Formats: sequence, structure tokens, C-alpha cells
Amino acid sequence: MKLIHSITEMQSCANSWKQAGLKIAFVPTMGSLHAGHLSLVEKAMAVADRVVVSIFVNPLQFNDNRDFEAYPRTLVADIQKLDNYRVDALFVPNDKELYPQGREHVTWVEVPELSTILEGSSRPGHFHGVTTVVAKLFNCVQPQVAVFGEKDFQQLLVVQRMVADLNFPIEVIGMPTHREEDGMAMSSRNSRLSKEERQNAPVLYRALQMMRDKILAGEGDFAQLEGQAMEQIAAEGITPEYISVRSAKDLGEPQTSADLVIVAAARLGQTRLIDNIRV
Repeated sequence: MKLIHSITEMQSCANSWKQAGLKIAFVPTMGSLHAGHLSLVEKAMAVADRVVVSIFVNPLQFNDNRDFEAYPRTLVADIQKLDNYRVDALFVPNDKELYPQGREHVTWVEVPELSTILEGSSRPGHFHGVTTVVAKLFNCVQPQVAVFGEKDFQQLLVVQRMVADLNFPIEVIGMPTHREEDGMAMSSRNSRLSKEERQNAPVLYRALQMMRDKILAGEGDFAQLEGQAMEQIAAEGITPEYISVRSAKDLGEPQTSADLVIVAAARLGQTRLIDNIRV
């Protein structure tokens, strides 16, 4: 596995593979890799000849600098995990490499409307940072395929919209959320939970399961279900930001009970949790 830090070297490597007729799959991450990330790597290995993983904790997508500073960084352990897979290159740029004019003077990439609801409302500017860095990484790695996890469901839709709108020649694949045995969605931030918080955390997924089961049983009052779920997680010490039933196609208000997704965000202690479940 090549460890690459410079954009020039990454582009040169990608160009040589493409000239040889090889297909490149890309898995962008912020590191602190867990089994969910590695399932994305496995998918990339299955659909392409060469696999590139990136690790970059992107400051532009954090609207709380304390969260950015506290985000776990485990590069040595991440390299060891990736060595067990057929990863051809690990791209690890730094701030200066990706933002040579400084963060304050970067050209932004913005997906309107979809970036301003739900997560976009709770975290203003978050998706501007996501789409900007993903567009830059796509230009660095030049993949034909990119693999994202569905845990960040809104992020997946935002990236797919950006790719379509800007005519990137890239297929964006979404992979199912990887979960712990108790149902909790795997996340790098989970390591920041205390032992007691970790025991309480799965109640968020159980609340989403409750909502899904009632919708499948014919319940159509989504607002009532959302309120019930918020009460359920609040009783366990989890502070809800939002729990919402939406269209899985575009996160719009649902017009029918078909093809839905329930999306949620909540805080447990100092840790922010997000999750979703398809209906």
C-alpha cells in the first residue's frame, strides 16, 4: 500500500492506472477506522481494480471547533487495519495541501436546498464543507467509483446530487449501516462515550425501529410517532435534535407511506449521534 501525502503524486498515480485501463474505487474517510469503514473498502475491492482510501479530518465541515479538535485521530492503527486489505493507496493530505490559500479563501461547492434541512439546519455550513472537500478529493483521486456509508444518509444524497449536477464521471455507491451487536450504528465518535452512555446509546436505534414497525403496521400519523420516539430517547438521558420521517428519495416531506427513511440526530453527553432506518 502506497502512503501518499501530495496531490501531485496522487494524481500521477491515478493517471498511470487509468492509462493502463484500470478502474479506480475510492473510499473517503476521516480516519479512526472501524468495521463499517472496512466494509466500504471490501465493496471497493469488489467493484474495481485499484482501491484508494483517504484520511482527512476536514475542518470545513465542523461548525464547532471543539468537536474538530476532539475528533479521534488514529493514523498508525488505521494503516495497520488497511494493510490487511487490498488497498493500493492511502491518501493522507494535510490542510495546506488541500487548502493552499487557507480555509478562509477556499472556493465553496454548495448543493442548495438539500444541504439546508435536517443536518444542514442543525449544523449550518456543514454540508458546504462536505461537498467542497469531496469535490476536491474526487479531483485528486479521479475515481470511477466512490463508496459511502448510508449511516450518513443525508450526506450520501448530497454527494450524489453534487456528482449529478457537476457531471462528475463517478458512480456513487451507498452501503448499509454497519451496526454493533446491540444495534448501535458504528461511528468513530462512539469512542468518546462513557461506559454508562454507551449502554444507553442503542435506545436511539430502538426508537427508530419502533417507528418503522408502526408505520409498516399502518400508522400514518408521522408527527405523533416522532413525538413518541423523542420521549422514548429522552427518558434514557438522550437529548433529541430531530427525529423525522422523510422521503428516501430526496428527504422531502413524505407524500405516501412508500420508500421512506426515518432520520435522527441526538446528543448523549458530549457526543452527537446520528442514525437512520429505511421503511
